[in-house]
Amino acid sequence: MAKNTYIKFVPDESAMLELGEHLARATQCDRERNRVIFLEGQLGAGKTTLARGFLRALGHEGRVKSPTYTLVEPYEFSEGTVFHFDLYRLQQPNELESIGIQDYFVPKTICLVEWPLHGKGFLPASDLSCYIRMQGNSREVTLTAQSAVGETILQRLQHDK
Repeated sequence: MAKNTYIKFVPDESAMLELGEHLARATQCDRERNRVIFLEGQLGAGKTTLARGFLRALGHEGRVKSPTYTLVEPYEFSEGTVFHFDLYRLQQPNELESIGIQDYFVPKTICLVEWPLHGKGFLPASDLSCYIRMQGNSREVTLTAQSAVGETILQRLQHDK
């Protein structure tokens, strides 16, 4: 499968929140399977800000913080559950077994995973990879489809500009 890519220039935090909102609208819960989005980029790139925009678009009004110490934060919605992971502090990928990692990647869930390389070998493949590259105060966000579901998400995203 040729990988479809969408690149977006993000000038500031509000634009990153808006991109997260668009991504949420393009990503829909499915009764048959889950959705997995990997969020990559250096510290301070905007991964959690993107996740915040994503969750707000689904109706979350509370605080969204990076689950650096808890590893995962659940957000319940009528359509399903979003699990926001931050694996930055994970010492060994096999630590994910102790939290029952396989129990999160089930139908009617969307999993947003920051620092997915820290869980390599214990995470399922992603549908979409999101790489955020810092360019001064701005960001370049590259979204790459990793599955047929990811292709559909990118198509919806490109039509929701």
